[in-house]
Amino acid sequence: MKKKIMIVLGSPRKKGNSAKLAELVAKGAKEGGAKVETFYLNGMNIKPCQACMKCQKENARGCAIRDDMQSLYPKLKEADGVVIASPVYWFNLSAQTKTFIDRCFAVGVEERNIFKGKPMALLMSYGDMDPFGSGAVNAIRSFQDMCRYLGAEIAGMLYGSAMEAGDIEKNRGLMKEAHQLGLALAGSQS
Repeated sequence: MKKKIMIVLGSPRKKGNSAKLAELVAKGAKEGGAKVETFYLNGMNIKPCQACMKCQKENARGCAIRDDMQSLYPKLKEADGVVIASPVYWFNLSAQTKTFIDRCFAVGVEERNIFKGKPMALLMSYGDMDPFGSGAVNAIRSFQDMCRYLGAEIAGMLYGSAMEAGDIEKNRGLMKEAHQLGLALAGSQS
């Protein structure tokens, strides 16, 4: 059976630097025999969590908000691996990415936890040369905390400095790592 890899793009730029990293992960995963689906969060109608807690009630079947996140929940459940790609904006993950992550609360706790043991990866780009000065370390920590809470496996965290769209491609080592991460998520190495 082919592994299913789900990639969520959290940048408003469809052709931005984090999207380029995701493209190489997808290429590697496909070469490794996986089926890859990519979702552009900025083009979807995903509302922020309303803290209604309806998703946590007994016999709840997920989030009460009816928007495009409803189409992502089954994809997340079916996925053998999840990749989150985001630029660093204002010292953390993009708003699109954070909104997506917040809404995963509906399917990430107790008996409804669809992430337990699932490999997850983070791809990021940031404008500053320094991951500390850019705030990338805050985003990394958020991702690590989320994975720990969910019981998910951290399959990889790739990040690099790039301001203008396409700049990330100058980092050949990072490009190679992204491709290798895709192969690893598919279950093969080259």
